[in-house]
Amino acid sequence: MAKLYFRYGAMNSGKSTALLQAAYNYEERGQAVLLAKPEIDTKGADQIASRLGVTRTVDFLVPADGDVRDLFEAHRARVRREASDALIPGDRPADVACLLIDEAQFLTPQQVDDVFRIAVLDGIPVMAYGIRTDFRTLAFPGSRRLLEIAHSLEELKTICRCGRKALFNGRRISGRFVFDGDQVAIDAEGAAVRDEHFVTYESLCGVCYVEESGDLLTPA
Repeated sequence: MAKLYFRYGAMNSGKSTALLQAAYNYEERGQAVLLAKPEIDTKGADQIASRLGVTRTVDFLVPADGDVRDLFEAHRARVRREASDALIPGDRPADVACLLIDEAQFLTPQQVDDVFRIAVLDGIPVMAYGIRTDFRTLAFPGSRRLLEIAHSLEELKTICRCGRKALFNGRRISGRFVFDGDQVAIDAEGAAVRDEHFVTYESLCGVCYVEESGDLLTPA
């Protein structure tokens, strides 16, 4: 049975890099993959961008109210059609081997259920990459649902500025840490500017987060 995998980590833990490497590994072996990400992630528009400088255009964007399974089936049909239209039989992969989703924390719980169905009903492995919690240490709805139903959970690790393992994502506005505001604010690399203030993030260990936040581990 195909499985739903959730690979999560703090900012800068190499999630997009790992996704692009997984896609390369499949394709190097002559297998087709589909790449997707939520439309709300405006960073890079329709691109998945690794901090190492590697980019790739996704096959489809997922709107906030989109049915992921329907979108997947439409693009899966394209892969099958291209295989059947190939001049040389077997010149193209006949089906999709894996669906890879970047920034999966921005999926809705219902969309996570959709990707679970893709795995267990359609027989296609799904690898979802994202972060667990926001800048207030609260779980994103999509991440919470992935933690509840994914067959496999894997943490991708990175370090805090102090050298400890990073757990949390601190939000900065104009260089100053903030601990209230909307859950979603895309960072400055995606050209998101609010009231002329740039939003950036920093991965922090528990100690540094508590020090910066004044011990705001239980947000109001």
